[in-house]
Amino acid sequence: MNHILGMFFSPVEEWEKIRQDDAGVLAHLMKFIIPIALLPPIAWYYGSTQVGWEFSGRVIKLTDDSAMQIMVLFYFAIVAGIVGLGLMVHWMAETYEVDASSPAKGIGIAAYTCTPMLICGLLGFYPNLWVDLLLGCVAAGYTVYLLYIGVPIVMQIPKERGFLFASAMVSVGLVACAALLGATVILWEMGAMPIFTD
Repeated sequence: MNHILGMFFSPVEEWEKIRQDDAGVLAHLMKFIIPIALLPPIAWYYGSTQVGWEFSGRVIKLTDDSAMQIMVLFYFAIVAGIVGLGLMVHWMAETYEVDASSPAKGIGIAAYTCTPMLICGLLGFYPNLWVDLLLGCVAAGYTVYLLYIGVPIVMQIPKERGFLFASAMVSVGLVACAALLGATVILWEMGAMPIFTD
């Protein structure tokens, strides 16, 4: 958790600290991924059940049970997405001539790169479509920026090769988003669809 502020105010120096950190996969999970992944589901649970979205003067909210089911799935999707992206980084490392002895580096890159998106998830406390879209785009842009500056530093490769590596990671992330949309449709069909209050 010590790296969160550094990722926003001095990302290059923070990536250097992350590179020197010899934390394993379990340490990344327990000390960072599992706790910070709770922020968006908690925020969106509150926002979707207590505040709601306003459309044409009407407030739309989710029922508590429906929101709980969706947010639990949301939490597991966040954790699985970060770990999956980290494992893909580890798998691709050999292609870019990087030491691939442990998946911890890849999971660390994936976890800390996603920090702006996870912090942006706190917008869920007060759902507002236009504010969420605007700040979500800003967070996504900063996430990509962190990825492009972080990969060469953590993997200790030239910037040109780091650019290609990071671009491959963006592609994997986009494919993962499309797969998540497909999984969402399947889960809705299986009963995890949103149920709105009257």
